[in-house]
Amino acid sequence: MQYVVEDKKYRFRYAFDSKTGAYIRTGILDDAGKDTGRDPFMASYPHLIDVGIMGHCIHGRTGLCAKAGIGCYQSGMLVSQPNMSVEDFRAVAEQSRGKCNQFALGGRGDPDQHEAFEEILKICRENEIVPNFTTSGYGMTKEIAALCKEYCGAVAVSWYRSEYTENAVQMLLDAGVKTNIHYVLGKNSIDEAIERLVHNDFPEGINAVIFLLHKPAGQGTEANVLSMGDDRVVRFFRLFDVPHPFKIGMDSCSVPGAIQFCKTLLPESLDTCEGGRFSCYIGPDMVMVPCSFDQDRRYAVSLRQTTIGEAWNNEPFERFRDKMRRSCPDCAKRDLCMGGCPLMPEIVLCNTKEIQ
Repeated sequence: MQYVVEDKKYRFRYAFDSKTGAYIRTGILDDAGKDTGRDPFMASYPHLIDVGIMGHCIHGRTGLCAKAGIGCYQSGMLVSQPNMSVEDFRAVAEQSRGKCNQFALGGRGDPDQHEAFEEILKICRENEIVPNFTTSGYGMTKEIAALCKEYCGAVAVSWYRSEYTENAVQMLLDAGVKTNIHYVLGKNSIDEAIERLVHNDFPEGINAVIFLLHKPAGQGTEANVLSMGDDRVVRFFRLFDVPHPFKIGMDSCSVPGAIQFCKTLLPESLDTCEGGRFSCYIGPDMVMVPCSFDQDRRYAVSLRQTTIGEAWNNEPFERFRDKMRRSCPDCAKRDLCMGGCPLMPEIVLCNTKEIQ
């Protein structure tokens, strides 16, 4: 099913395909319905919801993430809660039908290991929502890969530098799933990232490698945060300007770095932090925040007492958005990045000194 929806409050249209997850939106429309070319600041309802169906990680005690050099930002080694119930997930999906086109399944552990994973995927289909998710790949099976082919838009495998990483990628590719690599980029991994991009050394057949900026949240340390003064950062972003046999992308947290260092990227291809503007996170306990990295829940709203739409327009979310509205007022490029991350200014790869 293909939807075209008009957001009358913020005066723009968006379209999405409920089978593939393809999504576009217009700029703000004038009184005659013509696109002005100015991007809308936010939507009336989140267009993508990061749904944390996992409350605990079955690999937590083994330290799978730590062994791969990745600090779990949701503290999977330390925190254990019940997984999201099917009933709660269904409520989120039914509220979002026809308004939100994608769910990013996540939480504290591999979503494909949820005890009701197949039912969760079917609920998405029933409500014409495209599910995507990221997995370590440790528990991937041919049966799970087949489910992904039937229901998911894409699956990302975290780059854990292990045999099970490559096995999971191959199982997904063999099943015909659009498969990405998610690569966490920090001081401890940027050298490898540069080397692999220079030599195009990622599994053959993947759709894309997406680089995710390391954040000092959960078990992620501040010592691993990249800085503007690191020459490797410049070299890394310059590699976006050369062709590769696979697509390469970045999370919105990396956009300030791309603005600073990429020479040929089109500004129109960059989309800064969408937290609280076009996306949000709902945890397994049905607490909603603008971004999953708000581990301290500074901007939290419980969905036990309110709807997703009401939470979206609640005071905590407005406080979060105001940080982007007020940031860097004198910067010529503010519309491209809005000051970067509202939660952790230390990760923003910018040296203009204007971030507020």
